[in-house]
Amino acid sequence: MDNKKTNTIQRIIIIILILIIIAGATVSVIMILGSGKNEENKPSKGVVGVITDSWDPDVSSTADSNGEQQKGIQIPGYSRAEMNEGDTSLKLSVGNPKENSVGFIATVRLGDGTVLYTSPVLKPGQGLEEIPLEKTLPKGTYDAEVYFQCVMLDEEHTPLNSAESGFQLIVN
Repeated sequence: MDNKKTNTIQRIIIIILILIIIAGATVSVIMILGSGKNEENKPSKGVVGVITDSWDPDVSSTADSNGEQQKGIQIPGYSRAEMNEGDTSLKLSVGNPKENSVGFIATVRLGDGTVLYTSPVLKPGQGLEEIPLEKTLPKGTYDAEVYFQCVMLDEEHTPLNSAESGFQLIVN
């Protein structure tokens, strides 16, 4: 009898372990699948900064002499930005106007090519009001630019044309 009891207990333990493994796998799959929901609508936060889907650059529309809208890609323009020495972020509104039909990869860099920030692909209407910097800067006045690489909104983000918008960066 002892042998039968031992075999029964071993079978019950094996069945319980199998059920625990199945339950754990099911929970893992649900968590993985659930974490991908609405990723495109959630603001990204962290190294890439806070990206919003309602970015509004207040870019004035360009019209021709007849008052009709000109076609083409809208590129935000900048004249100057200020920050304090040692700041790890820059208040600069960088994004992709909602009127566009392409994506932007925006790179903020100094005139000497030093990269301060590179965004992920920004879809039309997405942007940041404050960007995290890859490095801090000492006091001074710098020539800087936002380099916009236009890309198709396909899976490969096929590169298109690019544009630069220069500005003066003042570090107090």
